[in-house]
Amino acid sequence: MSNKALNIGDQFPNFEAQTNVGRIDFYDWMADSWAILFSHPADFTPVCTTELARVAQLMPEFLKRGVKPIALSCDTAESHNAWIEDIKSYAKLSSFNYPIIADNKRELAVKLNMLDKDELSAEGIPLTCRAVFVIDNKKKLRLSILYPATTGRNFDEILRVVDSLQLTQTKSVATPADWKQGGQCMVLPSVQAVDVPKLFPKGIETIEVPSGKSYLRITAQPQI
Repeated sequence: MSNKALNIGDQFPNFEAQTNVGRIDFYDWMADSWAILFSHPADFTPVCTTELARVAQLMPEFLKRGVKPIALSCDTAESHNAWIEDIKSYAKLSSFNYPIIADNKRELAVKLNMLDKDELSAEGIPLTCRAVFVIDNKKKLRLSILYPATTGRNFDEILRVVDSLQLTQTKSVATPADWKQGGQCMVLPSVQAVDVPKLFPKGIETIEVPSGKSYLRITAQPQI
């Protein structure tokens, strides 16, 4: 596994890592599911605590979509297990049921380009930024977002993107700005008029624009 930047559509590299629930092979752990790998600057930090708590609260939503979350922080597995008790207390959780990778040597953070050079530990070492990788069931990278260490993520937005990715990979549509589950979709420009009745039995609407081009075609969200 090299430390070159990963691009959307790339095969996400496999790795082995220690977690708070034991050692895992990433591909074996994923099995046939999608995955979200999200990294954190450090254990026992305020923003990270809110984020891991939010993901734990959203576990039913992730599982409904066939997505397994896994976190990463540059501390030991023992530290992670102690921190989880704080996370559960903060969010009033009875359980915490996804793993946290122990990357205390920063090996994965370096290899996956997840270091924030503007945020340093007390020892002057760069902290892990808030990276988000969405990986599909074929182990392809489908989304990559890098947040600075000081900005917490919006996991409702990440779920929204997963919904869009899973819809658009099987249907001939794209999702417009601010789309949400159940909203209208855009027909792909590659869809020919002759194929519209078969692909979109509920019909489409073409929006007129000054250019006279018929590329703005909307339709009801297809069922997956």
